[in-house]
Amino acid sequence: MILHGDITVGAAKAEEADVAALLMRHHAMMRAQSPEESCHVQTLTELTRDAAQVLACRRGGLLLGVGAFKPLDAAHAELKSMHVISEARGQGAGRALLLALLEAARQAGHRRISLETGSAPEFTAARGLYAAQGFTPCPPFGGYVDDPLSLYMTRAL
Repeated sequence: MILHGDITVGAAKAEEADVAALLMRHHAMMRAQSPEESCHVQTLTELTRDAAQVLACRRGGLLLGVGAFKPLDAAHAELKSMHVISEARGQGAGRALLLALLEAARQAGHRRISLETGSAPEFTAARGLYAAQGFTPCPPFGGYVDDPLSLYMTRAL
């Protein structure tokens, strides 16, 4: 478990009730914001199938956010399903969660981590968070293809 002020970040199981509920909320929000062909959010079942490691961010036991990473190969991971509840945004929860995910991916042996996020204005804060932690734009990776509604980013670990 990693402590950032009064925020704790640690391993979580996607099946935990509050974690599952927030991941489902994230899934529904992403589906509502993007057309199907441009929406790459994964379900709980898909995250589990892909051996994703899920982390939860909490303050005093209250779930503030979730995030995951899954292996693409032995050296490369993909950041997935980063979501912080609206009430906790701007308070350091997203940064704490992202830093913990980066460290967990590094400890798992990955040397690079990449992500796909939206290019629309509603994803501006997320893109800013990723850029502040060293992510830079990159070409599509894994099974992704060029999509004007997606932005791909990567960084070394």
